[in-house]
Amino acid sequence: MSNVYEERATMIAAGELQEFVPFGREHCKNHPNAVNLQLRQLQPASELWSSDGAAGLVGSLREVTLQEKERESWQLRKGAGGEMDEVEHEEELYVAGNMVIWSRGSKNQASHVYKAFTVDSPVLQALWCHFDVPQNKKEQGNVEQTVCIVQSTCVNVHSVTGKDFISPLPFQVSTVWPTKFGLLFERNNPASDFPQSPPREPLPTIFSMLHPLDEIAPVVCRSTGLFEAARVQYVTDSTLRIVFTSLEPSIIMTYDTVQYMHTIWALRKVTKEEQSMVLKNPEQIATPQNLVATISLTAHLRQVSKMDSPSASPFQSYSLHNQSRVTSSPGLHSRSHSPSISNMAALSRSHSPAIGVPSFSGAQRFNMSFHTPSPKGHSTCHSPNSTLNESFLAPETEPIVPELCMEQLWAEPASSHREKTCQASKVFITSDLCDHKFLCFLVESQQQLKCVKFIESNDLSQLIFVSVTTIAAKDAAPLENIDAMLVLESNGCLVLYTGISRVGKVFIPGLPAPSLSLSNPMPRPSTPLESISTPARSLGRHLGRLDEVVMLSPVPELRGASKHHESSLLEDCTFQQIGTYIHSLRDAVHNRVTLEMSNGQMLRINIPEIATSELVKKCLLAIKFILPKETAVKVLIKWYNIHNAPGGPSLHSEWNLFVTCLMTLMGYNTERLGWTRNLDFEGSLSPVIAPKKPRPSEMGSDDDWEYQLSSDYHQQLESRLLASTLFLDPVEAPPPSDDASPPLSLDPSALLFGHIPAVFFVLHLVYEELKLDKLMRKGTRSLVVLLQQLARDLQLEEYIDFYWRDYPSFIKTFKEACVIDQAQIGQVTRPSFFTSEPPCVFRWLSSCLKGEVVSPFPYLPGICERTKLLVLSFALYIVGDDNAVSSEVSKYLVKISAGQKKNLNEQATNKRLSGLKSSAPNSSLVEKLVIWLASADFTLKDLESVPFGVALPIRDAIYQCREQPSSDWSEDVCMLIGRQDLTKQAHEFTLAKGKSTVGQGITLDMPSATEAEEEDDGMNDMNHEVMSLIWSQDLRVQEVRRLLQSSRPARVNVVHLPEVSDHEYIEEKENKLLQLCQRTMALPVGRGLFTLFSYHPVPTEPLPVPKLNLTGRAPPRNTTVDLNSGNIDVPPNMTSWSSFHNGVAAGLKIAPASQVDSAWIAYNKPKNSELANEYAGFLMALGLNGHLTKLATLNIHDYLTKGHEMTSIGLLLGVSAAKLGTMDMSITRLLSIHIPALLPPTSTELDVPHNVQVAAVVGIGLVYQGTGHRHNAEVLLAEIGRPPGPEMEYCTDRESYSLAAGLALGMVCLGHGSNLTGMSDLNVPEQLYQYMVGGHRRSHTGINREKHKSPSYQIKEGDTINVDVTCPGATLALAMIYLKTNNRSIADWLRAPDTMFLLDFIKPEFLLLRTLARCLIMWEEILPNSEWINSNVPQIIQENIVFHEETPSSEDLNMETLAQAHDYIIAGACMAVGFRFAGSANSDAFECLYKFARTFMQCLSASTATVTGHYNLQTCLSMVLLSLSMVMAGSGNLKVLQLCRFLHKKTSGEMNYGFHMAHHMALGLLFLGGGRYTLSTSNSAIAALLCALYPHFPAHSTDNRYHLQALRHLCVLAAEPRLLVPVDVDSNKPCYALLEVTYLETQWYEETTVELMAPTVLPELNLLKQIKIKGPRYWELVIDISKGTQHLQSILSRDGVLYVKLRAGQLPYKDDPQGWQSLLAQNVNHRNPEVRSFKPEAISAFTSDAALVSFAEYFCKPAENLKHKHDVLALFSAILYECVTQENPEMLPTYMAIDQAVRRLEKQEMCETFELWQIKLVLEFCSCRVLQERLKEPQGKGLLLSSEFLPIMKCSADNSLDQWLNVHGDVLRAYMQGQPHNEAETNMLACLLVYHSIPSCAKMAGLDFDASMSFADLLLKFTQLGVPVCALLRLAPLLLKPTSDDASSNTMSCYPPF
Repeated sequence: MSNVYEERATMIAAGELQEFVPFGREHCKNHPNAVNLQLRQLQPASELWSSDGAAGLVGSLREVTLQEKERESWQLRKGAGGEMDEVEHEEELYVAGNMVIWSRGSKNQASHVYKAFTVDSPVLQALWCHFDVPQNKKEQGNVEQTVCIVQSTCVNVHSVTGKDFISPLPFQVSTVWPTKFGLLFERNNPASDFPQSPPREPLPTIFSMLHPLDEIAPVVCRSTGLFEAARVQYVTDSTLRIVFTSLEPSIIMTYDTVQYMHTIWALRKVTKEEQSMVLKNPEQIATPQNLVATISLTAHLRQVSKMDSPSASPFQSYSLHNQSRVTSSPGLHSRSHSPSISNMAALSRSHSPAIGVPSFSGAQRFNMSFHTPSPKGHSTCHSPNSTLNESFLAPETEPIVPELCMEQLWAEPASSHREKTCQASKVFITSDLCDHKFLCFLVESQQQLKCVKFIESNDLSQLIFVSVTTIAAKDAAPLENIDAMLVLESNGCLVLYTGISRVGKVFIPGLPAPSLSLSNPMPRPSTPLESISTPARSLGRHLGRLDEVVMLSPVPELRGASKHHESSLLEDCTFQQIGTYIHSLRDAVHNRVTLEMSNGQMLRINIPEIATSELVKKCLLAIKFILPKETAVKVLIKWYNIHNAPGGPSLHSEWNLFVTCLMTLMGYNTERLGWTRNLDFEGSLSPVIAPKKPRPSEMGSDDDWEYQLSSDYHQQLESRLLASTLFLDPVEAPPPSDDASPPLSLDPSALLFGHIPAVFFVLHLVYEELKLDKLMRKGTRSLVVLLQQLARDLQLEEYIDFYWRDYPSFIKTFKEACVIDQAQIGQVTRPSFFTSEPPCVFRWLSSCLKGEVVSPFPYLPGICERTKLLVLSFALYIVGDDNAVSSEVSKYLVKISAGQKKNLNEQATNKRLSGLKSSAPNSSLVEKLVIWLASADFTLKDLESVPFGVALPIRDAIYQCREQPSSDWSEDVCMLIGRQDLTKQAHEFTLAKGKSTVGQGITLDMPSATEAEEEDDGMNDMNHEVMSLIWSQDLRVQEVRRLLQSSRPARVNVVHLPEVSDHEYIEEKENKLLQLCQRTMALPVGRGLFTLFSYHPVPTEPLPVPKLNLTGRAPPRNTTVDLNSGNIDVPPNMTSWSSFHNGVAAGLKIAPASQVDSAWIAYNKPKNSELANEYAGFLMALGLNGHLTKLATLNIHDYLTKGHEMTSIGLLLGVSAAKLGTMDMSITRLLSIHIPALLPPTSTELDVPHNVQVAAVVGIGLVYQGTGHRHNAEVLLAEIGRPPGPEMEYCTDRESYSLAAGLALGMVCLGHGSNLTGMSDLNVPEQLYQYMVGGHRRSHTGINREKHKSPSYQIKEGDTINVDVTCPGATLALAMIYLKTNNRSIADWLRAPDTMFLLDFIKPEFLLLRTLARCLIMWEEILPNSEWINSNVPQIIQENIVFHEETPSSEDLNMETLAQAHDYIIAGACMAVGFRFAGSANSDAFECLYKFARTFMQCLSASTATVTGHYNLQTCLSMVLLSLSMVMAGSGNLKVLQLCRFLHKKTSGEMNYGFHMAHHMALGLLFLGGGRYTLSTSNSAIAALLCALYPHFPAHSTDNRYHLQALRHLCVLAAEPRLLVPVDVDSNKPCYALLEVTYLETQWYEETTVELMAPTVLPELNLLKQIKIKGPRYWELVIDISKGTQHLQSILSRDGVLYVKLRAGQLPYKDDPQGWQSLLAQNVNHRNPEVRSFKPEAISAFTSDAALVSFAEYFCKPAENLKHKHDVLALFSAILYECVTQENPEMLPTYMAIDQAVRRLEKQEMCETFELWQIKLVLEFCSCRVLQERLKEPQGKGLLLSSEFLPIMKCSADNSLDQWLNVHGDVLRAYMQGQPHNEAETNMLACLLVYHSIPSCAKMAGLDFDASMSFADLLLKFTQLGVPVCALLRLAPLLLKPTSDDASSNTMSCYPPF
């Protein structure tokens, strides 16, 4: 057989010959300018690489004039990513003219355009490239996939994600190459074409660009000499051409055009040392001449970018004479190679400003001649330009830092006969079947393919190039899918190689074979290249233009511009057939390649794979794994040839072919072995091509009958009942004719003869692996035949017995053995891992379950993955070893190795496993198991194919996790445990992490169009579905919409009294309308809060802003009333602020998760100037929801320079709110310009409007919130008391500025209290106290003292502090600085005075602020009851105001002062309660505040209102109402809504704009964000609320005197989403679910648990311990907040969507509030016989799973033909009911399988023992430790299978086997004694042995069963063998009873023993 390996004319059939036309060519015809392209006539352009570097495609394109025909080129690659990821697809990049077309297509899907580009100038080259985008400083970044289009002046980069970049090219580029890091540019070097006589400093030639936005940097190379140290320098050698780059491994190959040799370099990032070596080269800085050179060069570059015409660069007219280096010391040797660093400035950033200037294409930028020898010794510089001299002043000599480094790995050995044109025209990397890697390059001129083998070093850090082999070839292409390459030999034959081993010729059906077959010598690997040199075939040279005559040059002149003939043998030319032949190969992808024919036609062929059936693939992998690599390659080549011979076999005989091939290789004579002779083949077996044998006839023949008889199927059937019932004699197979022939023996010279045991053992392991996959059951049967044959011949009794037990009926028919000659037995070595005991995975798992000590199980890494997975799962879960999957894998698995180095992926998995361990230290084993399985990519689908007994423990673990999952598991784990709700939740998270998703987490239905068609009131986009669940009982949401709409005209109802004239009546109506308009103008503030974050804008449409309608309609005739009629005086600018608020309200609808960009913001800018105020508000709103950070700085400055006051206010506040607490410098600069105090004293006075200053000051507070920034605090402290200036500046509205400064100061030092670091010298609290109570003004210190020297000429304040101005700001600043610090001494400063004298000194309004401030400081003391509120009122007031008596107790008391003070103090305390319980919906706080609100309302209507003053009472009422809304924020409380509605209706009298604003803000807060948001009580939120709810509301719509109106919107910053909305995962609709919320323990209450019905607003998260979705209707789900709130916060921030899953048989709460309609509720008692009457129709209520519904339909309904099977139907119904109600429908197949197996056993029809093994494993699992321990726990759940089912099944199985044993005991006994037994009973015997774990007869041969044996001896002996006692009890009577020999001899048939 050894001659098999000689070079035979083996041929391989290629498949699928198709004509190939690049898809882009057709598509280009559709292009509008395709008229002038005439693409139809195109000749295919040459390869991308060509034999002369510059004369390649790109070179030729550059030389082409535009009049010539457009050239085309294309490249193909295997598909990467995209929606076709699972399918193997190809991508094509096609270039023609100015077009680039990127298309995709696969075998079964037509090509389609993915992207198409048209650029301005002809495309020189297009390529794919991956750029690494580093993510936030970490190592691994994202990879941007891009297409780069190279034009003459720039590179366009288009990424898949839609980003476009244009990078200008600073020089002419000859070629661009993709690398792992980015692009490499080769500079076009004209200098090499005409050598210049004077030597000069060379410039770098290779540059890199790591990202389209990065600069182009030169590449450095590190060359290592033999004797010198490594030298790092720029790549300046113009003779170096890149011929190839590779991404993985990152290498490049270059060709030296002078020395004619190739070099391979590693490409990597540059190290810091290398950078410094290149940049700090000392000798280069020493020479002044260099400096001059540099400067002039830089100057020139600048000049170039200024000039228009590149051709006339003045630079070439002068030169620099610095050849003689006078200054250089003798020690510095002259630099021959290292490029001067100074020249690097040539690349410095000079070309950014002028991208469009065509001068970039000029080559002059980099080819200046610097040095011409000068006769004198000094250097002169004469420049016609002045630029040079200018640039001497500021030389820009900063070099560009190199990014990449080339390190030499291999250089081609020099050879004697080099030709000039031996540059590689094609380079690729290929690997052979045993993973050796080769870099192959084709030298066309020598018709050689050189293959350089390389390996990775052990630490994977570098590549080592080992040996070079030369193959004669005209062309070659790699086929990476099948680890091979296709070589086109010079005689036109296609030959397949794997690595450097020849596989065989490729036969292409439909192409004539070349007539002349030259036998190529086999290539031999050799390191010195000389040993194989091809003859210098000069014969072809003198043939001259022969091809013109006969047209048969093997290579037509298509290859580049090289005009010499490829050398070829004369015979080739003369004997070649005239006609087409293959001219070259191109575009190899996967296993397909294009053949270019000599007539220009292109054909695409497909080289077949090594194997198609899974089984053969697995066996080949195993064999390849275990054999030495050389042997393995030979085996695989042999197999490949046999498998793919022309006219080869069809699928089903692939296995038979494989068996024959393998056995032949082992030395078997398959023709003579009985069972292999009968394998059916359709192809021939001989390696020589044989024509297909014609079939004798279609009718069949005698052979067919013979075959039928000798088949194993017949043998199995013949012992069956059929024959006996019909009394037929068994038909015997005719005996084999050659009986007398000698026994078969093996040929010891066969290739695999010595490796038989190793191959046998790995195939056995593959067999064990296949046993764990139900889908491969057929494969195990095929494999066992081969294995038993090998086991017989190796005389392995244990294995034979083992296979017989697995397939008893099957194996008994094989009896032939082949003899291995004793002499050669020495060659057959058993490897170290070979065990005499067959490894059996079921037995191993069974031992685990029994709790026995297990030895590690052998497995093949990468092949037996399922074995590994299941073995480790059992080790983890059943054995309970925590470290089984991390550190102690070796305890359970032993790797079989053939001494190869460790697999790479093996290391990776081990790393991954060890990483797993730390993730969940305290989690239980079940959790660990599912997390580990998910990390190993094990899915439920995989679990379905695991045999049921093995799968049961895993299902059990999964079911436990399903009951109590952890909320933070990954998506894969949730999928595995079958919780779709969690999977979807986790999926949203991964999306959110990846990028800000567009839209909501869930797309809840938007309202129908009819609503939207009505007048747009700005509230259409609310989520009505959720709101209708929250407030399902009434229409309060519609009512709120009615109250807050401002887009419909108001109803003006005035009664026309008879005495009123018409004119007066009109005036009266208009006055009434003016009152109503005060209310309308205040509405938007509330509407903004109501619609907060409810809308996701469409990026292509502007934001709809509802209009502010200030007209009215008067009944009865509905006449229009208008304010502009001129009848009454309307205040000027009345609507300016209200339209600002309207803009804010519209902008606040935009949710923070929306996609908003700078362009969209600018796009919303209104055309007419009337809407400018609205746009200003819109900008502020965008800041509040965080989108303003996306607005470009340019636009911000653009808006501010317009000088529109409102826009500035909105923008400054918006930007500051968006940058809350970030101390952002750019924003600080922006704000400082608007605050004179922050500008240097000498700066010009800017005229900044007062309100803008106020906004800017608050902005500083926001940006520096909580930072305690010293300088800002100092300035703001001074600004609180800023005196009025001399020239009327700072004189109006001083209060609002002082308040803003106080609020800002409070924000900057928010909550810092006494720990104000570094501010002790400022005496902040004392200074604020002085501002609050008054006193002598301190002299101004600091930078602004000059400004305040002269006093104001208008306001005489003297030198005391004006408390009316400074008190509010100072009070609130103190409150914020000491917020929640419980600092009593500061709080006492703020106590209300308790003497009448002091009370007279203080404005009552300020008492409200002081009380509020004091309570906020003493945060912990605030209590929600009226006693506490009253306790804030000083004694003197309490005594005198009991029910507002008329007579004061003493005459010096001012009743009015006391009453006002009392009311304001009460209001302040109420506000404090509102702040303390904001967003909590605390019932005590609500009751208490509601009581006070009612009291104030009664006071308003009472007569006593005059004492306090109507205005004061109204203010207090508004504040209490706001406090109520704060407490009930987002809850939509009905009582508060009634109060708001009552106040909404009051429009007459004292009701001004400000009060309306307060009431509607209260209404907005009450329904904050449509119930999705509520208020927070964090420090930041309280600060925002203090700014927004400042208790002095504007008197009219333009009033900003005390408080800037825009600040009212800051309360948005205090809103936080806390609404939890359960969404049913199946219907994707929100639903009700019961929540159990557990509060953490605090000082006021214990840990408590409350039940809420979600959707509900949750309490503040820091108060909670955990949240749980409660059963029984939905699957339970626990979110543990004690671990951290991020998980819950991210759920809440995405609309609070929490996915829940309804349990089977349950109805949602909406349909069944009480839970009485559920199907499970109907039969409470599970024991009653009603269970059987479970109607199959009812199944649809429990499950929508189609499989279960069909099962109920077909297996549980009594039908005509099933009448006698009632018990079966009942059983099936019961099983189905059990599965569905227990919610583990996946157990149904397990139930069925157990039932089927037991039935089969009862009928004695079992011919394989797999199912019995599974039943055995199930029973063992029931009694295993894990389960028993779980049952002991109080609420421990038992097994998944129902409690009654298993015992019944076990009982049936036991009975069947016991009955058989009683009858056929002698068969068992005979087996145990090693005697022959009755073959008819062999199946049941095997079942019994497996079921009772009885050891093999070889093990029991030692036992002698004599009559004298006692049961005790038996027990002892059998326990040692591991037989369980219960089995022994069954066997004992049989073994201990004496037998009579004659009886036994009758029953036994005589045939030789096993």
